[in-house]
Amino acid sequence: MLKKSILITGCSSGIGLCVARGLKSRGYRVFATARKAHDVQQLEADGFESLQLDLAHSDSIATAVDEILERTGGTLDALFNNGAYGQPGAVEDLSRDVLRAQFEINLFGWHELTNRVLPVMRRQGHGRIVQNSSVLGFVALRYRGAYNASKYALEGLTDTLRLELAGTDIHVSLIEPGPVSSRFRENALRAFQENIDADSSVHRDRYQAMDARLKTKGPVVPFTLPPEAVLKKVIHALENRRPRARYYVTFPTYLFGILKRLLSTRLLDKALNKVG
Repeated sequence: MLKKSILITGCSSGIGLCVARGLKSRGYRVFATARKAHDVQQLEADGFESLQLDLAHSDSIATAVDEILERTGGTLDALFNNGAYGQPGAVEDLSRDVLRAQFEINLFGWHELTNRVLPVMRRQGHGRIVQNSSVLGFVALRYRGAYNASKYALEGLTDTLRLELAGTDIHVSLIEPGPVSSRFRENALRAFQENIDADSSVHRDRYQAMDARLKTKGPVVPFTLPPEAVLKKVIHALENRRPRARYYVTFPTYLFGILKRLLSTRLLDKALNKVG
């Protein structure tokens, strides 16, 4: 019996690497992709079939998918869209180019990749698409406007895709983690320093606290879980006969999911303004 095959983006560290390892140990044929060549080399050294895939570039997406399909004989059982980053900064400090860059990686690249594998799944008559969203895909937090917007958009696009795939054996699920141990803060700090003029901003005092938090090593948010918590939900989305449309991960996601249903917008805003 052939192994189930899956393409995973963003496997250099964190959730992507954890899920790649976990699924490989379960017998999946894992195509672990990363943006940087040295990360691909490390993944290959760790025993993965690995390819370079940069979500910001269509040619890179096409080349990676074509190579995977060449290796599998034209089939692919599953896709886990995971590669992303967070661009911190107040909404009024986000330039058009900075906001566009956030969407290029977190939404447009995922959309293009998904649209390249969907015809494959339709031909073979089955498939699973798992999108790694966030608690910030349904509630917003201050100074995370670019990331909030990209995840809100992802959720809307994914919900629509799920409706359009009704009646097929192609299932689409959203994973919605809260705080999970990864290099997310490290990458967010780099994006903040490169793209936000903190000293000239009316938010500069807030930015000082944000800068200190992003530089802190180890968990700084209560209820942070290891990436294995996401792996557990990905496995269910891939293997359950009736996968869920959404999977909450971490206590804050469950909490804010409940609060959003119960509270008025005004009261929810008060609660959200007490966070970070």
